[in-house]
Amino acid sequence: MTDVLTLILGGGRGTRLFPLTHMRSKPAVPIGGKYRLIDIPISNCLHAGLKRIFVLTQFNSASLNRHIAQTYRLDLFSEGFVEVLAAEQTPDSADWFQGTADAVRQAARHFRGYDADHYLILAGDHLYRMDFCELIDAHIETGADVTIAAQPVTPADATEMGIFRFDERGHLSGFEEKPHAARLAELKSSAPHGPAASGLTAEKPFVASMGIYIFSRDVLLETLERPGIDFGKEIIPAALGSSNVQAFLFRGYWADVGTIDAFYDANIQLTRRGSPFTFFHPHRPIYTHPRFLPATRTYDSRIDSAIVAEGCYLDHCEIVESVVGIRTYAGPGAKITRSVLLGADYYQEEGGGESGVRLGIGRDVILDRVIVDKNAHIADGVTLVNSSGITTADGDGYYIRDGIIVVPKGAVVRAGIPD
Repeated sequence: MTDVLTLILGGGRGTRLFPLTHMRSKPAVPIGGKYRLIDIPISNCLHAGLKRIFVLTQFNSASLNRHIAQTYRLDLFSEGFVEVLAAEQTPDSADWFQGTADAVRQAARHFRGYDADHYLILAGDHLYRMDFCELIDAHIETGADVTIAAQPVTPADATEMGIFRFDERGHLSGFEEKPHAARLAELKSSAPHGPAASGLTAEKPFVASMGIYIFSRDVLLETLERPGIDFGKEIIPAALGSSNVQAFLFRGYWADVGTIDAFYDANIQLTRRGSPFTFFHPHRPIYTHPRFLPATRTYDSRIDSAIVAEGCYLDHCEIVESVVGIRTYAGPGAKITRSVLLGADYYQEEGGGESGVRLGIGRDVILDRVIVDKNAHIADGVTLVNSSGITTADGDGYYIRDGIIVVPKGAVVRAGIPD
């Protein structure tokens, strides 16, 4: 593992995850009550012994940079590090990162001097738990120039992902980025035949890229000399004709939480028995910023199928099928169902402060299928329920995206959604 250098991509503008990305990058978005998305790939790396990690950032990066600096302080007497490489103007380029491959190309001036035989390239906004040792071992054993982690997917998911094609021997023969439905009907299946297809099902007949790549050193540096700004759209299809590209089939849980709908579903799924992903793992915990918070206090509250982070104050309220983030206050009579509360960055004294509305969830508030971002103030008696099934809308202190109500960071909500 000491021969591998890891590059984690901080992502673009994250418009599909708005308004959660209005003031932060996608990898900095909180998840599971106390974590951030960037904690997932970094934790997977650390468990695999990969301790030389660069995080490439660009848009709304202040929160992400601060979290990395405060969280990942590795042993001073080792060569390990987790370091941010921010987009910058240089004598060679005055442009922002134009795509995933262009981000790595522009950052190469900083990492090419490190001793590494292989480069592991990851996204910073996916939810999964993977043993990267298996991926790297497969890359070396097959003598591959490029190895791409891949997963079986349904036809519905295939239209939003990069899809592999295989020949009769089970070898990669093609790659198509986000093929349309008619093209999928022509393909019928992209799965390999024979032993390579073990574990694939009729419900998931297509094999898709997970956005996890491992390149041999010389191949990556040579590839970056050629035109192309995106790995999925340009670099990988071109590499199939000139390099030994292999697929590493991963059959564990993996989710791209780049939309409001996907982010909401991933969080709510954490509250259920038998969830395919859980932060409760005996040997591979997910690391995050250590906080010195008190334990959560509850008074005469009903809590069922919920995740409640530390530092919360729950007073005579009901919480069902929900994730409750750090430092959350929920007042008497509040009813919170199927919702994701990201918590708060600070505590507030009694009273409403400048807004006149107390930080947190007020008295007799009703929330159903709501994402409440950090430091939000929801006034007493507010009802946020999308009973009309609205798909997209902008309200006073809230948005509706994918049918889910989202209260942005720091918002003040004084009135609910009318019936």
